[in-house]
Amino acid sequence: MTAATPFKGTLLNNEPMAKYTSWRVGGPAEQMYIPDDKADLIRFVTALPKNQPQYWIGLGSNLLVRDGGIRGIVINTRNRLKEMRLIDSERVYVEAGVPCAHVARFCSDLGLIGAEFLAGIPGTMGGALRMNAGAFGGETWTIVDRVEMINADGEVVTRNHHEFEIAYRSVKGLSNEWFLSAELRLQKGNSEISQQHIKALLEKRNATQPTNRPTCGSVFKNPPGNYAARLIEACGLKGFSVGGATVSEKHANFIENRGDATAVDIETLIEHIQARVRAEFGIELQTEVCRIGNKA
Repeated sequence: MTAATPFKGTLLNNEPMAKYTSWRVGGPAEQMYIPDDKADLIRFVTALPKNQPQYWIGLGSNLLVRDGGIRGIVINTRNRLKEMRLIDSERVYVEAGVPCAHVARFCSDLGLIGAEFLAGIPGTMGGALRMNAGAFGGETWTIVDRVEMINADGEVVTRNHHEFEIAYRSVKGLSNEWFLSAELRLQKGNSEISQQHIKALLEKRNATQPTNRPTCGSVFKNPPGNYAARLIEACGLKGFSVGGATVSEKHANFIENRGDATAVDIETLIEHIQARVRAEFGIELQTEVCRIGNKA
């Protein structure tokens, strides 16, 4: 795929990924495509060579791009795939590029309840669907009825909830496919109460998480019956640094970029935390964050 394309979106070459990730690190993407809309994206994917590696990003949270960058093409849905509308009295259509927080507010304004927890997820619906993202006890797939997906050949299919194996921060059943949109099934409720709930959740988030710092969100999954943050703090790792990457003093399951971190700093710190927790408690912390790209 060259820069001279018949598509309406924007194709960039050697684009620094640090501009697009919430950790503000990452080497260049060989190519990046920013589609004009969903129809343009479908045409673009259909025209890609069959063996072209694809990586999709939204807000760039929950993502560590290594310093050596990405071979292949990055599909960037930030500020794209942003349609959101009411289907009927209890169902909402949401495209993959809509930030989760916008979905929470949209549903609340309509007097639909059940999506308030999405206000605490710092990513888009596409990412939330991919990992069954959750916050404040809620999980994405509990409100998903069906999804629209595109495969590497550009074929668009609709799949129902039961076609996937859903677990904590895990979605199995994906086969070289990416999410385009979802239909959410909610319940009728009181809009004012729902909005108050969202406000309370955001106040709790701001009080307990370093929301004003460059992070990826939670780094590790909570082990069964335990909390990653509690284990990390018990190891005395709050404030521990590798290069420009630091375990947050506010919440131990967050790693902050102090301004000069590299991806290797962050990845080294992740591995150090895992080793310490393993040595102290015999527990293997699993990462939530997705690591992609080549080491420098």
